[in-house]
Amino acid sequence: MKCEIYELGHFESCEFVVVLSRQDGALLLSRRRDRTTWETQGGHVEPGETTLEAARRELYEESGALEYELTPLFDYSFGSGRGRVYAADVKRLGPLPPSEMAEVRRFDSLPAELTYPQITPVLFSRAGIC
Repeated sequence: MKCEIYELGHFESCEFVVVLSRQDGALLLSRRRDRTTWETQGGHVEPGETTLEAARRELYEESGALEYELTPLFDYSFGSGRGRVYAADVKRLGPLPPSEMAEVRRFDSLPAELTYPQITPVLFSRAGIC
């Protein structure tokens, strides 16, 4: 399967959101409790939720971000899944909320140990971040 990139708004509705987060120029990636790999913040759009609301919720739940600027960038697909990508400039992190995430860490570049190696580098590259 290939990750395809589309203009923002290409899809009328999206199932997923991905948030490409940075703080002071460093990438912010999260690690789930049951994994040893790193990933962006994001997940499913809940029923009745907009993609922006989902991006805000996922960013907080998976990083503890309290103050940030969130910008929609573009849409993407991977297989039959459709998503919207946002960029977050995180100003302040709070404690990581109790959830499936074990930690959030700053990186100067994408680590080799990515949860979604077929998708994550493509999204960061398209966003002009890495």
